[in-house]
Amino acid sequence: MKLLCITSMNGSLTNVRPEAEWFIGLHRNGAQVTLMTESDAPYAEIARDAGLGIIDFRSDGKLHRGSISAVRHAAAGMDVVFAMNNKAIANAVAALRGLAPRLVTYRGQTGNISRWNPGCYLTHLNRRVDAIVCVADAVRRSIAGQLRRPDKAITIYKGHDLAWYEDVQPADRGALGITDSLPVIICVSNYRPRKGIETLIDSFATLERDVHLVLVGSGMDDPSLRRRALAHIPESRLHTPGFCADALPLTAAADIAVLPALRREGLPKTVIEAMSLGVVPVVTDTGGNAELVADGETGLVVPPGEPAVMADALRRLCDEPSLRQRYGRAARERIDREFNIETTVRETLDAFHSLVTTGSPRAAAGQSSR
Repeated sequence: MKLLCITSMNGSLTNVRPEAEWFIGLHRNGAQVTLMTESDAPYAEIARDAGLGIIDFRSDGKLHRGSISAVRHAAAGMDVVFAMNNKAIANAVAALRGLAPRLVTYRGQTGNISRWNPGCYLTHLNRRVDAIVCVADAVRRSIAGQLRRPDKAITIYKGHDLAWYEDVQPADRGALGITDSLPVIICVSNYRPRKGIETLIDSFATLERDVHLVLVGSGMDDPSLRRRALAHIPESRLHTPGFCADALPLTAAADIAVLPALRREGLPKTVIEAMSLGVVPVVTDTGGNAELVADGETGLVVPPGEPAVMADALRRLCDEPSLRQRYGRAARERIDREFNIETTVRETLDAFHSLVTTGSPRAAAGQSSR
C-alpha cells in the first residue's frame, strides 16, 4: 500500500511523537509511507532515517493554490491520502478531485462539526472524504451524527509506548519551591475556557487539605487566574511555571494529575502521559476521558463543572497514598494493554486495506461496534 500522510510536525519531539511513530509504524509494517510535512521538523529526520519519504510542505491556509498543487502532485499513484488537520484536509479535498486515492481524515476532538455549517463541507463533511479516523468513540459518535454515511467514521485510538517514558526523570520539586512532603496536584493544559481550570481552582475552596497545585501550560500563569487561585490556596503552595516545552518531568514529580475539561475533549495526550508515568489521573466525564480512565480502577472520573465533586475525588486520593499507587500501576497497565501503538498501527492498516478493496473502512477492521 502506498500511503501519503499530510501533517505538521513542528513542535517538540515529545509532542509530535505519538503521531510520528504512528506513521513510522505503518511503514515498518508494510506500507510505503510518504510524509508531507516540514522537512526541518525534529521528527522529520527520524522519519527519514526510518525509511519514510519526506516532502517539504508548509500549507499557507485552506484552499491554498500552491498547497493544492503540491498535494495533487504528491498524491499521484497513492492508494490512500491521510490528512491530519483542517488545512491539510481542505487542500486534499480540492487536490484529489478526479484522482483515484482514497481520502481519509483525522478527527481528534468532539464537537464543532455541524451539517449546518458550510465551512465543514470543506473538510470532514465533504463527499470526497472516504473515511474519518476518530481518536475516541466519543469523537466518532459526535461526528457520525452529522454524516450522510455514519459508517465512514471509525475509532482508532492514538497509541503510545511505555518505553517512551522509561527515561523520564521526575523534576526536582525543590526547583518549584516545594520543600515538604505534601501531595502535589498537577494540571497540564493550555488555559482556555473549555478546559475548566476554574473548576479545579474552585474545588480548593472545599478540599480542606494541605497540598501543592502546579499549573503548567500556555496562559496558566495568567495574573487573573493566579488571583482566583490565591483566594483558596496559600501562595507558597501555588506554582505556575506557565508554558513548558516538555512537561513530562513535572508530571512525573506529581502525585495526582488532573484534567478538569468542560467539553470537546478527544483522547487527551497529557492524561495518557500521566498514566504512562504511573501518576493517578482525575478527569471529567467529557469526550473520550471516560474511555481512557476506568473510574475506580485506574483513576477517578467526575462530572464536568462541579468543583465540590472534584474536591471529593482529590480529597480521597490525598488521604490514601496506597490508593494513588494502586491506581497509578493500573493506569500504566491500561495504557500498555488498551492504548498501545502496535494496536493503533494494526487497526489503521486493516481499515485502510479494507477501504481500498471494499470501499468501507470497517469490513476488515472489525469495528462494527465502534
